[in-house]
Amino acid sequence: MNKLARVLAAAAPLVVLAGPATVPARAAGTGPQSQPGWPLPVDDSLPYGKVMIDRLEVASDGETRMVWDAQAWYGDDYRRLWIETEGASAVDGGGGELENLDLQYSRLVAPFWDLQAGVGYRRLYGPGPDDSQVYGLVGVQGLAPYLFEVDANLRLGSGGDLRADLEAEYDARFTQRLYLQPRLSAAASVKSAPGLEQGAGLNTVALGLRLRYEIRREFAPYVGVEWQRFFGGTGDLVEAAGDARAEVSLVAGVRAWF
Repeated sequence: MNKLARVLAAAAPLVVLAGPATVPARAAGTGPQSQPGWPLPVDDSLPYGKVMIDRLEVASDGETRMVWDAQAWYGDDYRRLWIETEGASAVDGGGGELENLDLQYSRLVAPFWDLQAGVGYRRLYGPGPDDSQVYGLVGVQGLAPYLFEVDANLRLGSGGDLRADLEAEYDARFTQRLYLQPRLSAAASVKSAPGLEQGAGLNTVALGLRLRYEIRREFAPYVGVEWQRFFGGTGDLVEAAGDARAEVSLVAGVRAWF
């Protein structure tokens, strides 16, 4: 071994111990090694907002309907004001249902989970029953284990009409742009409300499957299928209005946010 090689071999342990001279003595961030006066990397108290159109679709089971499911919120990471709406309307003008129009205050109570409370409005309109209701509500919304998106509510209307509803969705990703979304929704009530085609007990269960392609993250068309069944007194009221207890619909629509 020549003289230069012996010098380099002897100096190597010292270089390893000392480390590169360009590495700073303190790390960036807000932890115990942060520098005094450094700003927060993310200020979670700043307000911002979002509009999410989860479903805007045409559904057909012999009758063609326009279906919507959208929400908007404004606030910071801990407190937000939410507006949610969901419903369906017949394209031929045969009536429809505003399932909910909710105004809520939302508070983060656990990682990925918000507790919500507010007021809402629902209406059934058309050539058959025509009625409406104002209610108070409390619910939770968040991300369950295995990335299931969950929205559950209790709604108390006039005359002690107590209802519960649940929605759950899951995005199965095939590629960076192609997703398959299974979706479950269910509703039950304590009392009947014939004007709203609502019986006591389990009202309805719906299962959907939608395949969407994200042209952009903010814009994704989809196609799919949905099965819905009405139970108990609700099924009797639906049949009396000329509809079937169970139906399968083909759907095509778009999911968008901004």
